[in-house]
Amino acid sequence: MKKYNFSAGPSTLPEEVIQQAAQAVLDFNNNGTSLIEISHRSKDFIAIMDEARSLAKKLMKLDDHHEVLYLQGGASLQFTMIPYNLLKSKAAYIDSGNFASVAIKEAEKIGKIEVLASSKQDKYTYIPKGYTIPSDVDYLHITSNNTVYGTEIKTFPETDVPIVCDMSSDILSRSIDYNKFAISYAGAQKNLGPAGVTMVVVDKRYLGITGRNLPSYLDYEVHIAKESMANTPPVFAVYTTLLNLRWLEKQGGTEGIEKKNKVKAELLYNEIDRNPLFRGVCEKEDRSLMNVCFFLNDEEKYKAKFDQMWKDANIVGVGGYRTVGGYRASIYNAMPLEGVQALVNVMKELEKTA
Repeated sequence: MKKYNFSAGPSTLPEEVIQQAAQAVLDFNNNGTSLIEISHRSKDFIAIMDEARSLAKKLMKLDDHHEVLYLQGGASLQFTMIPYNLLKSKAAYIDSGNFASVAIKEAEKIGKIEVLASSKQDKYTYIPKGYTIPSDVDYLHITSNNTVYGTEIKTFPETDVPIVCDMSSDILSRSIDYNKFAISYAGAQKNLGPAGVTMVVVDKRYLGITGRNLPSYLDYEVHIAKESMANTPPVFAVYTTLLNLRWLEKQGGTEGIEKKNKVKAELLYNEIDRNPLFRGVCEKEDRSLMNVCFFLNDEEKYKAKFDQMWKDANIVGVGGYRTVGGYRASIYNAMPLEGVQALVNVMKELEKTA
């Protein structure tokens, strides 16, 4: 029996995507060769890359100013590429969690950074709000979803300043205006596909203005000109991401998957709030649809029993982040409702036996 994988990443993928990807590794398009041994310059793979880029643009409803790139290095490389490409004098950042903090540290190595707001002092249990965005900054960097602590931006800033958004754990999980971002980016391994590729959506109007002579791989304009193939791309990861995008389109796109994600999140949060053995981590108004974090109220008494119960229910990956503890259920697009129900049933059963 396939287990319900609540891991924060690499995360669960739709069963049909896994099966199609596995078949392609054995024999791609019935041509007698494996997907992972075909040339990235072949017609077969060029068709994969073209569709992966165009389908992402379709699902995100992007205008002609935006280009979709598939790069390597994870979101971590973007922490450096973004200031290299956009930072001239000063950039603004919001410190809303672990990875936002890392992005700030990397950007500070390149130029002047102003942190406009932070929730670090309260252990990142809410999304900072009420800050003023200076008009003289080159861009504002935000992180839409805090994977570690389970918070998510519900309303994005309204500003004339270019917005850069790390969407690694909630991209394409809800219907938003992706055209409002100068750059949005996401490591695939949480909601798009397997580890090894990063989707970067770039508004071309903001490029080539820093005056820097950039190393080729760090230059978005190079990748756009080469259609994401300035170097050998991660063939398997791009193909599996394409399969996942096709699956998402069949779910009704971002509008359709958002409805399903809200049902899953409501089911789990309602149980956390109802069950006297559990408590949530963050402010309710900022709760993430993707990463549900919670604690047992009496770990000493119930942790061993609860852990054994969810393992017996074919559940994996609900342990909390190493610096936070407790539990984290990542309910990305591909997590079925029955998986969330299985976890809720375990929580109810624990209460009955308490």
